[in-house]
Amino acid sequence: MSDVLLVVVDAANVVGSVPDGWWRDRRGAAERLRDRLAADGVPGRDGPLEIVLVVEGAARGVESVPGVRVESAAGSGDDRMVELVAGAGERPVLVVTADRELRRRVRELGAEVAGPRTVRP
Repeated sequence: MSDVLLVVVDAANVVGSVPDGWWRDRRGAAERLRDRLAADGVPGRDGPLEIVLVVEGAARGVESVPGVRVESAAGSGDDRMVELVAGAGERPVLVVTADRELRRRVRELGAEVAGPRTVRP
């Protein structure tokens, strides 16, 4: 698995990037994102991927599905994503978020970053 790209997706940030009423059902919005990732993967990224969707707050408890592991952050979703990147060792990592501070933190650990449109039309 050391050469399999680890894709860490900031669920709250990606879901919040489109004003489609997600705030009325945060858990449902996270589940729809999870299902889209399971069906479509990450456009433009060929080869094997391990996709981890990090959820927090009202979206905690969303279940994993084949192709997408869901991590419910006990506290800060950003902190959980940084932990995942730090624990990846030499693996290539892509973090999907628009959060500037999170982008800075994971870049310092060697991760590549991409914006929400990478996984959401």
